[in-house]
Amino acid sequence: MSTVTKFRGGALTPFDWTNLSWLPMLAPTIRVEDYLDGDRYVVRAELPGIDPAKDVRITRTGENLRLDVVRRESHTDKVHSEFHYGSFSRLIPLPAGIREETIAARYANGILEITATVGVTEPTSREIPITVEHNGKR
Repeated sequence: MSTVTKFRGGALTPFDWTNLSWLPMLAPTIRVEDYLDGDRYVVRAELPGIDPAKDVRITRTGENLRLDVVRRESHTDKVHSEFHYGSFSRLIPLPAGIREETIAARYANGILEITATVGVTEPTSREIPITVEHNGKR
């Protein structure tokens, strides 16, 4: 274990560098697959070993779905025990036409599955007519 002394509140205390992530982009992430199945959009996330009622929060934010997960995991054998903690988030872009009232989630066998119905989308482009005025008259 590598330690460095750090000044905290008038006292020198050891600072543990071993649990610091020097490359946050290499930190564990939530593995996700998403696909359209007819008019149904499906997101599946691998989240083994969590309590979905306590550890998972799903939020629709604009045109995205946000997963926030806190992992509280422990390993025990005959000579020692070890705890692993971590917070993870994942932003998943939603396809156009998602019907808000149909978004549902279920958790089984370590997989979180979120489904929603995709409805008909309104065209997002239209031509805007130009009104031409001559001497202040139309």
